[in-house]
Amino acid sequence: MILYILEYLNIPSLYNFFNYLTVRTGFALFTSFFFILLFGPALINKISSYQSIGQPIREDGPESHIIAKKGTPTMGGIIILLSIIGSILLWVNPESFISWPVIFILVSFGLIGFADDLSKVKNNSSKGISAKIRIFLQIIVSLIFIYWITKHHHIDIKLLSLPFLKDIFINLGLFAVPFILIVILGSANAVNLTDGLDGLAIVPVMIVAATFAVICYLAGNIIFAEYLYINYLPGAGELTVLCAAIIGSALGFLWYNAPPAMVFMGDTGSLSLGAALGSISILLKQEIVLAIVGGIFVAEAISVILQVSSFKLTGKRIFKMAPLHHHFEKNGLPESKIVIRFWIVAIILALIGLATLKIR
Repeated sequence: MILYILEYLNIPSLYNFFNYLTVRTGFALFTSFFFILLFGPALINKISSYQSIGQPIREDGPESHIIAKKGTPTMGGIIILLSIIGSILLWVNPESFISWPVIFILVSFGLIGFADDLSKVKNNSSKGISAKIRIFLQIIVSLIFIYWITKHHHIDIKLLSLPFLKDIFINLGLFAVPFILIVILGSANAVNLTDGLDGLAIVPVMIVAATFAVICYLAGNIIFAEYLYINYLPGAGELTVLCAAIIGSALGFLWYNAPPAMVFMGDTGSLSLGAALGSISILLKQEIVLAIVGGIFVAEAISVILQVSSFKLTGKRIFKMAPLHHHFEKNGLPESKIVIRFWIVAIILALIGLATLKIR
């Protein structure tokens, strides 16, 4: 929008300045960050006024959560979404149509998460809406996304890029659509599962977004893309601005979500952020890199799958409690230590993910 305004006002010098991708990326980050910093308290109070008891806590969860986290409001993802969307509308070039499918995923999954959070608060239950309904809605949204990028952006979803190897792709054929559904739904719900401790999910989200901001910038530049043997995507540079908006919102939200959290982002935030990162990886053909960089989310999701499968098949549990972070809590590790160690692992995984760009 800022480019349209400057063009309309006929200010060439400012237009040329803000037309630089790096400039708009920086402003997108700071805009979303300061939006939450300035309006966060008022929005948190507004959200809290509709929640008499805050987010319902899992009855089968760690005993400490029932006391420590009781009364903390949820739906903080509303604040995140408002800051990201506002920043995107201001700084992303409207003519960069590659950004719109990601924005669609971000908003749609946010609405699904909001419906789930609202159900939890209204019914004073940690269950939310039916899992079948939630997954069904996520599949419908993802299928629309797939149709959009294949028909209007000509993205070849059948090709899967392999990290560490140059010019080698796997043709997924008929498995392409199911694979993309797994990436988007898996990414969204994995972030949701990770969001169980104060600050645990939001920092890895920020780290993954920062990693993909670099990849988006490189993939949008044909010289860098050819040099690094990564898939060139025209206009991908604008996704860097979108990633920067996510980073800024994550930083701003951490200001209020750091232990002890003033607000939880809930499904509104976790589902939307996870799905957005998944959709970006699909556009860039870097789905496996997402699994590497987002290894924390993968581990949390796998721990739940293994726990449920083991209990149904053998009647025994592998972990003391799933997701994985609760297992460590049950082993006596303090929440702050678990969170910081997960952050450290997320940084290491991000460095490995970036290394895949060069080691090809």
